[in-house]
Amino acid sequence: MPKIYLSFVWHMHQPFYKDLVSNEYKLPWTRLHALKDYYGMVKVLEDFPQVHQTFNLVPSMLVQLDEYARGVAVDPFLRCANKDSASLTDGEREFILRYFFQANVQRMIYRYPRYGELYEAFLAVNENTSRALNTFNDTAFRDLQVLSQLAWFDEEFLTHDSDVKALVSKGRGYSSADQSLLAAKQLEKLGLVLDVYRDFSKRGQIEVSATPFYHPILPLICDSQIAEISHPYVALPPRFRYPQDARVQLERSRDYMQQQFGQAPKGLWPSEGSVSDEALCLAHETGFRWFATDNGVLARTIDHAGTPDVTYRPYLWKQGKYEMHGLFRDHTLSDLIGFVYSRMGAKEAADHFLAAIRANCAPILRAGRDALVPIILDGENAWEYFDLSGRPFLRELYRQIEEDPKMEALTVSEAIAKVPAEPIGHIFPASWISTNFDIWIGAEEDNKAWEYLLRARETYDKVKDHVSEEARCLAFEELLIAEGSDWNWWYGPEHSSANRTDFDRLYREHLANVYRALGLLPPEELSRPILKVDIQVTHQSPRGPLRPDIDGQISSYFEWMGSGSYSIDQRQGAMHGQRFLIQELHYGSDGAWLFIRIDFVKGMEESLRGAELRFQFQGTEVTVPLVPLYETPPHDPLLLRAAYDQIFELRISQRAVAKAHPIRFQVSVWKDGLPLDALPQQGSIELLSHELNEWLG
Repeated sequence: MPKIYLSFVWHMHQPFYKDLVSNEYKLPWTRLHALKDYYGMVKVLEDFPQVHQTFNLVPSMLVQLDEYARGVAVDPFLRCANKDSASLTDGEREFILRYFFQANVQRMIYRYPRYGELYEAFLAVNENTSRALNTFNDTAFRDLQVLSQLAWFDEEFLTHDSDVKALVSKGRGYSSADQSLLAAKQLEKLGLVLDVYRDFSKRGQIEVSATPFYHPILPLICDSQIAEISHPYVALPPRFRYPQDARVQLERSRDYMQQQFGQAPKGLWPSEGSVSDEALCLAHETGFRWFATDNGVLARTIDHAGTPDVTYRPYLWKQGKYEMHGLFRDHTLSDLIGFVYSRMGAKEAADHFLAAIRANCAPILRAGRDALVPIILDGENAWEYFDLSGRPFLRELYRQIEEDPKMEALTVSEAIAKVPAEPIGHIFPASWISTNFDIWIGAEEDNKAWEYLLRARETYDKVKDHVSEEARCLAFEELLIAEGSDWNWWYGPEHSSANRTDFDRLYREHLANVYRALGLLPPEELSRPILKVDIQVTHQSPRGPLRPDIDGQISSYFEWMGSGSYSIDQRQGAMHGQRFLIQELHYGSDGAWLFIRIDFVKGMEESLRGAELRFQFQGTEVTVPLVPLYETPPHDPLLLRAAYDQIFELRISQRAVAKAHPIRFQVSVWKDGLPLDALPQQGSIELLSHELNEWLG
């Protein structure tokens, strides 16, 4: 009798948050999702032994998870959570207020009454961290520190660990001992995650598949011009073509998974379901035997609507000596789990899901054919929106599947061994989103990110044979990280996040690290955000000529009177990792000299020690160290003089740097080869020629 085979593939993925130079994790999401979802999503299957599933694990995520489990990951969020509240600095308190409410309000914050109270208290001061410092005492901060971490603990831990249950029951008034206990429990639970995958994999109840190591969009790494096929005439950056990098990402993925699980994966979920013939050839050559993507890709491949009769079967892609089995996810049903069922009761959602499958499969079964239903989706982010992290829904769903004799849940490898495959001779190049690559390339921000990546990759090729093996390996590792899809997910108009600025900064830091590893100064462009950040700017044009003394002192209020000024509202853009160093900039001219004054943020003296300023004029870059006095030799056309003490002051020959009018410039702060701040964040400050003419008559 024909049967319905369900093939669930849960994709577990977080970006690579670690900076390889500082060894610091810039964002906490790998740790938090490991506490909340990675363990429990597998462990719940223990009660349903007949339900087999596939879990797709991203190797670069597992690297981070392993470091957390061994207690060697450095994470400023975790440091703030574990520090005694009485010894928190004001900066750390503001950090906690800004970031520790980043959780689903209804399902995670209000689940814990005290957490909800603290959240409402923060709302009462309009989420103003400075005002909140006056209302949150040490006890409130400690409760927030504990509950913001406890809210991410998996249902398995909340239910079966007596220490964790006791912390939940306590509810408020937590002590330093409670903080220490919770910190120890985090480490303990993180250490369980990889073992549960190994255990269920050995049992044969789950199959582990993988993506390329750092989650790149393989077709675009092979050849970025391929985006034109799915989106004709799309605006593209200069061509990026490095199939050798794509091969490395695939090979390293299999090698790492072999090391962790004792066997290399057969299956590949190519990052974001992105496929092309060239990418599949590489996947076959490196040992993968099946892939999965979206049924929208299938529809454009076979020029047929992605209906159940064509979606519910495996396919065999074959070109010459290369071949791979392929599954094409039911887009509609997968998205119901991801985006709809969180608003329904557990039984109501499970009933609806299985009824839809039975209705879709009925004509296929009547025709005497088995139906293979691919359900493929994100295995972590959806559960924040479900009651009790979606466990009641999953339990009801799995119970009904086990009880239905006409239905069976299989791993992908088990399913393609049972159901005959339909041959296809090519694959349409696209991702699972809108059957194109528009999320990652084509928009202005996306294209700029690709341009920066290409320049770094070309620089690596030119320099790699002239540096040590250690430097070459570090530079190449940073390039592979920068090739990941996650950075461009946030560029362009499609997505937004409270951490969007953090992703932008981290991407540029990875590229800057490429240059640093090669012994080169990173280009000035990496000092400025790629994002079109909405930051409030106060800009006053100059009102008269200047002639200040360049001594680094605030000699007189009148010395810079009439200057132009430029400052930003730092509260708008000061996300984690984005420390503002420049408080305000003043500028002006007397017709012969351009004068610039920089007031730095108070308390940043140590951060500025050993730093330098880079001034970008029209086609001219001038680097000035932050030292008490700096002057160029008399024969130097810049005739530059700079002084740094209470403030920074600079005088430079206008003729040497201004080849034309208006005069444009931008300043950035660099230290140890990394950009720390820039003003303006985007674009340049202009000194218009008509302003000079008006002053000078």
